[in-house]
Amino acid sequence: MTLTENPPAATSDAARRAMIDSQLRTSGVNEPWVLAAMARVAREDFVPDNAKASAYIDRAVPLGEGRFLAAPVVHGMMLTEARPSAEDKALIVGDAKGYLAALLGPLVGSLDALDPADAAKRRSKGPYSLIVVDGAIEELPAALGAQLAEGGRIVTGLVLRGVTRLAAGRKAAGDVALLPLAELGIPALPEFAAPKRWSF
Repeated sequence: MTLTENPPAATSDAARRAMIDSQLRTSGVNEPWVLAAMARVAREDFVPDNAKASAYIDRAVPLGEGRFLAAPVVHGMMLTEARPSAEDKALIVGDAKGYLAALLGPLVGSLDALDPADAAKRRSKGPYSLIVVDGAIEELPAALGAQLAEGGRIVTGLVLRGVTRLAAGRKAAGDVALLPLAELGIPALPEFAAPKRWSF
């Protein structure tokens, strides 16, 4: 009998099933539509060739140039908290051709994307009913908050005292308040660092 290695597609499918069963479900990510989305999209298509074997690990994967693909549980929890619908006009702050955009796109009515450097300082085609930031921010820029419609939702990572957490909020009376929800290892976005302030 000759033993042959599993074809890449079969290996990838098995890795996605293992990700769902051993990372997502055990972390409380159990919404069927979230699991279906993450079973559908191949994470290995969104990492460099030399990182494909690490695409399904439970840690962030370096993408180069200081960027990272967040761990699966981060994106699973972000989707769960975002509760996207076909009525949503959504904005993702991150790569328009990245993994989170591929997950979110089919779940919303329309999806725009802004690079973090642009989102921190300029407007897009808002207002949006949903904004999802693919990374952790220290401070929400006024330019980005202004693009959220009244009553709209935002889901992001948030850096608080050096610790990253999943956070969500709504816009009410023109203000956006973020509520920290769970401590998670979410890659920080340097474009959203808080301005350095004097301390005595």
